Amino acid sequence: MQGFNRAMRGYDPREVNRFIDEVIKETEKRQQEAETLKNEINKLQMEISHYKQLETSLNKSLLIAEEAGDKIKAMARQERNFIIEDAKNNANRIVNEALIRAEKTEYEADLLQKNIRVFKTKLKTIVEAQLEIIDEIDKTEI
Repeated sequence: MQGFNRAMRGYDPREVNRFIDEVIKETEKRQQEAETLKNEINKLQMEISHYKQLETSLNKSLLIAEEAGDKIKAMARQERNFIIEDAKNNANRIVNEALIRAEKTEYEADLLQKNIRVFKTKLKTIVEAQLEIIDEIDKTEI
């Protein structure tokens, strides 16, 4: 605290006035600084609010993205299972068709062998009959 010199009826008015002027200047300076700091605080609070909203929005977006990813994974699994099941069904159908064709081919081969045996038997019978005719012709010409 500043002391004042004494003058004739109290303190020296010039010193007091200078002191009051300094106090006024300092007070105005402090008020201006306080106002600047209040403005800065308001600005920072607005920025914090903006970043909190941004954070909330990003968190919501992340949740939505996670849910979408989970749904896509589930759909992919479901599609995979469908494809596998369809492939198994097609494989079974192909194997069954191949077995049926193999059985049919085997049946046709057996039938062909039987027809060949029958043909050989008939041909043998015809040839034997012709040989008998030739033998009879030989016997009758003598």
